[in-house]
Amino acid sequence: MSEATTASEKTLMVLEAAMTHERFSEIVAAVDLPKATVHRILATLVARDFIRVTAGGEHVPGPKILSLAGRAYDRIDVSTIVQPYVDDLVRRVQCTVHVGVRSGDEIIYLVRTDSDKPYRMPSRVGASIPLHTSAIGKSILARLDDAAVERFVNRAGLPRRTARSIASLDDLRAELEDIRRDGYAFDREENVPGVVCIGTAVRDHSGHSNYGLSISSLALEHTEGQLAAMAGDLHKTAADITHALGGDR
Repeated sequence: MSEATTASEKTLMVLEAAMTHERFSEIVAAVDLPKATVHRILATLVARDFIRVTAGGEHVPGPKILSLAGRAYDRIDVSTIVQPYVDDLVRRVQCTVHVGVRSGDEIIYLVRTDSDKPYRMPSRVGASIPLHTSAIGKSILARLDDAAVERFVNRAGLPRRTARSIASLDDLRAELEDIRRDGYAFDREENVPGVVCIGTAVRDHSGHSNYGLSISSLALEHTEGQLAAMAGDLHKTAADITHALGGDR
């Protein structure tokens, strides 16, 4: 490793630490570099407006880093970012894979990629479905506390999409407990008759679970147990997508 590369890595280490730690002593401890080195790098970052020091001595993001972050966020195309991970999951499980995002009280599909099977799912990119009838939606609801779930039900209701849809708050609460325990949710023909799914939530850079990932199949082809056997692949891909979106695995 060249001296220039080493210096660059030290600067990045200090910048990253300053994004998550406010006090100088905390930044030094996080990067495990000499105090003089950290002080020199921080001074440069402050001079270039990447870091700002408050009157109380806290290190906070400066105008340059905020401007760059805003520009980067505007250029984010989630569909493009997640597509390679979705394609890999489709190859491994040989089923249709969806990525959806929460929009109010619904899930909107951002990505749908089919396997080589001779049939296609009736879903489409841009379609919206209720949170409580989808594996993705229920996984996101499971990340909320009981009070937030109750507010959702009071606000949106629990309209049935099929005869299997959850239609009571008590039933929804019971299922969300199972999802929290297992780490994944099922759609048991609750949105479309004959279609079953297993899904899990995905965190983004904010740390919130605004996205979700699901594997879909026909009830005639995969039992619930067979879908559950795909949970390992599902979780690995969800962790990879979380990391790609800036969240912690």
